[in-house]
Amino acid sequence: MEKCVEFRNVGCSYFPQSRVDCHYTISSQHTWASNDWVGLFKMGWTSVRDYHTFVWALVPPSYEEGTEVNCCVQFQAAYLPKPSCHEYEFVYISAKGEVCSRSSSFIFCAPKPLEDLVTLEEDSHGEEGGTDMLLVVPRAELLQNRLQECLQERAELLQAHEATNRQREKDKLEYKRAREAWDRRRSEVESDISRLQRELKHSHEQIKSMERKQEEEQDLVELLTQEKSTLLEANEESRVRIRELEEDIKTLTQRTVDRETEMERMKERAKRAGAQRKEEESERSALQSKLEQTEADLRSLSKEFQGLRTSLAQRDTSVLQLQSTITTLTQKLTAAHRKEAEHEATLKEMRSLQERLNTSERASEGLKSDLSSMVAQRDHTQSELHQARLQAAQLTLQLADASLALREGRARWAQERQGLQLTAEKDHARLQKLTAEMETIEESLQEERMERVKLEVEIGREKDCNRVQLCETRRELQELKTSVRVTQKEKEQLLAEKQELMHYICQLEQKTGTVSSAKWSAAPVLFPGRPASATSDSEDENPEALQPLRPPRPLGNYSLCEQGELELLRLATPPPSPREAERSAVVINQPAPLTSPHQASAETAAHSSDSVRRTI
Repeated sequence: MEKCVEFRNVGCSYFPQSRVDCHYTISSQHTWASNDWVGLFKMGWTSVRDYHTFVWALVPPSYEEGTEVNCCVQFQAAYLPKPSCHEYEFVYISAKGEVCSRSSSFIFCAPKPLEDLVTLEEDSHGEEGGTDMLLVVPRAELLQNRLQECLQERAELLQAHEATNRQREKDKLEYKRAREAWDRRRSEVESDISRLQRELKHSHEQIKSMERKQEEEQDLVELLTQEKSTLLEANEESRVRIRELEEDIKTLTQRTVDRETEMERMKERAKRAGAQRKEEESERSALQSKLEQTEADLRSLSKEFQGLRTSLAQRDTSVLQLQSTITTLTQKLTAAHRKEAEHEATLKEMRSLQERLNTSERASEGLKSDLSSMVAQRDHTQSELHQARLQAAQLTLQLADASLALREGRARWAQERQGLQLTAEKDHARLQKLTAEMETIEESLQEERMERVKLEVEIGREKDCNRVQLCETRRELQELKTSVRVTQKEKEQLLAEKQELMHYICQLEQKTGTVSSAKWSAAPVLFPGRPASATSDSEDENPEALQPLRPPRPLGNYSLCEQGELELLRLATPPPSPREAERSAVVINQPAPLTSPHQASAETAAHSSDSVRRTI
């Protein structure tokens, strides 16, 4: 399960005399509520009600839900537990009573007494063979110098932070101006792009309309070509039909000529048959006359035969002649009968020829009507052919005009297409330039955003470092306060013991009579140290109040007058600067004395009394 809240900069131990800062980070997965709280729990707790103290979980005013934010709450010193070896931990609890996160364990302990003195080793600036100098400096003074340096560094960091804030504001203004300029440029580019898109759309519409017109013209040309092809086919068909009709007319004329020739032949044959009939009739009439003559002859002969019968005997010769004449007449009669049969056959032939002549006349009349209709149809087809030729000529003229207009339209369309292609290429080049400019602007904006994010991260890190340093300086300040109080008390005890020793030494010198009372009157008056109440809560506001009082130097083996002269000599020599002391000195931390302050003061008093006795 991922932590929704993460505690940061949790120490291993805290002092209950000062407030405790709890730093934590709320992730974007956690939904903050005003009832969320951070509790201080003792290790081994079983319920959320087992807290020692708690504070409400606060967020910055600029917090937005769904974002990650760093927060800090403070536990006041009055509500913290007393120093002990028990371990504690911070627990973040939501408004629903759910545990969101737990920190690492820590303890509350009392501050340890600091070392009284620190030995500094300083290199000699004189001769090369000189020895190094050891300086014994109070730890409080050293810590005070460090505190001043830390405060100075803090002031420099605050100045740098203010400078970075001002620079950040300037960067924000410049970024805002650049963003406004970029927005204006972007709006102009978008307007240009929209205008170019409209022009491109209009050009596409024009191209489409031209293509539609070209398609319509092509369709019209195809229709004209189809009509032309149909007209040509109809013309060919009409020509073929005219040829067929001409051939039919030729065949019909040939037939009519043949029929006329046949009619003439039939007429000639009819004339011949009429002449033959007339001849036959004349022959028949001649034969009839001959027959009548023969009948008359027969009658006369019969009469003569009857007359001869009577006179047969008389005229045998005449009978033979008559028989011969009878045989000849019978032959002639049979020949006449034969001619009569032939004449009847010729009559039948004449009747059939008459019928054939009538049918041929009727056929010739039908052929004449067909010929007249064919002539009329030929005239009609010739007129239609002439009209078709005229229409074909008109269509060829229209086709030539349409092809000329089509060529002109194609030329205009090609010119317009080239112009539109050039404008489209120019628009495309402008679009590419605009897109390149937009990409460069976006890259610059991305770089500025990255730099801004880096600056924000660095500022956040600096803030965290400043907060950590501030917490450390506060802790050191608390430690310095406690150390100053302890040293103040020890100094007061030492001053009291020194006053007793001085009083005792004065009594001894009065007893021995070696030192005059004038020297004691010239001795410096020792003032007691400041009370513990001097270090009040105002030290937080004025760090200079933390500077410790100059401790009185211990008495040596010399008298008080000589001690005053030594102090004057020491005051005449200027002390080294802190930077030179840091460069040339080596700090040696002495361990804390095992004896109590009272024992140390007693030992110093014993040493001083021994030295006084030796001088006596």
